[in-house]
Amino acid sequence: MSGAVTPGAAATAGGRATPPGAPAPPTPVGARLPAPRTNAPARTTHAPATVRFAALGDSLTECIGDPFQGGWRGWAALLAEGLGGTERDVEFRNLAVAGALSADVHERQAEAAADFRPDIASVVVGVNDTLRRSFDIRRLTGRLDEVCALLAGGGAVLLTACLPDPGTALGLPGPLRRPLARRQQAVNAVVHDLSARYDAVHLHASDRAWTDDRSLWSVERLHPGERGHRRLAAGFHGMLAERGLALGDRPGQEPQQPPPSRAAGALWLATKGTGWLARRSTDLLPQLLGLAMAEVGHRARGTSERLDARAEQALREALSDVAGHGSDVKGGPGRAFTVHGSRWGPARARPHGDIRR
Repeated sequence: MSGAVTPGAAATAGGRATPPGAPAPPTPVGARLPAPRTNAPARTTHAPATVRFAALGDSLTECIGDPFQGGWRGWAALLAEGLGGTERDVEFRNLAVAGALSADVHERQAEAAADFRPDIASVVVGVNDTLRRSFDIRRLTGRLDEVCALLAGGGAVLLTACLPDPGTALGLPGPLRRPLARRQQAVNAVVHDLSARYDAVHLHASDRAWTDDRSLWSVERLHPGERGHRRLAAGFHGMLAERGLALGDRPGQEPQQPPPSRAAGALWLATKGTGWLARRSTDLLPQLLGLAMAEVGHRARGTSERLDARAEQALREALSDVAGHGSDVKGGPGRAFTVHGSRWGPARARPHGDIRR
């Protein structure tokens, strides 16, 4: 069965893998990720007989937007099909959950993924954080840094992506859109920094080529459609192939279903889009209205740069907290940096042993 996704870990129609045996219990809420295990045997460098792929994140990775045979498939399942080739099998486990925040990935999904001992692990999360009143770029940065350190420390090659902000995707008015865009830009900057630090395979999916191409998006414009999921899978596959980590065929980019029409998209936005945003960001709406009023006021006074400066300062502080963490994970040079006042402390990677055969 070379090149196939291994039974018992294959993606179902819903894009979810069900491994054999009972799953490990989730990490308790608020628990920190485990400390490193020492004296672990060195990781093998040759191609394994079986490659393990774990996908972490929210609805984007869970597979929403790509209907398939009465369920959902998604970019991660498409990518899993192209990892094995004729030389090895693939075990794929999709741990992503719709609506997940960075805290959910940190407190639950990361430990389950580490126990799976993946060779490749995708960590794509953060958009839902921007839709919460509790958005805190320092906390998000600390969580993602620890998740990346845990998985990369176990030998996994990380997959990351920067994403468009939901305000732009929904076409919200400027005063409502700009605060959300500022938040997502900060998340993307963190992902860029951590991707470089952990030598991740990083996909740019936030530029105009993504946001303006209607054929890439589902009718609700918040998740990729089939074409978008295929482009994500093909993009990751191409970069993994350059590293010798994807041995199978590149996922096809031509969808089997037509993209939604502009009329269908406009109808959804008019009838359901506002309701979706209200439900997803219930606790944010009062704050978002206040942020919108601040945007209008600063714009009228010509002082909008102050809002940008505040966001940039928060981002600098967040990255300062984790500077130097994980510098030994990939053998790269560390940065001499003393962290002051970080509530998260240094990231802790847990090495794993040789790939099991």
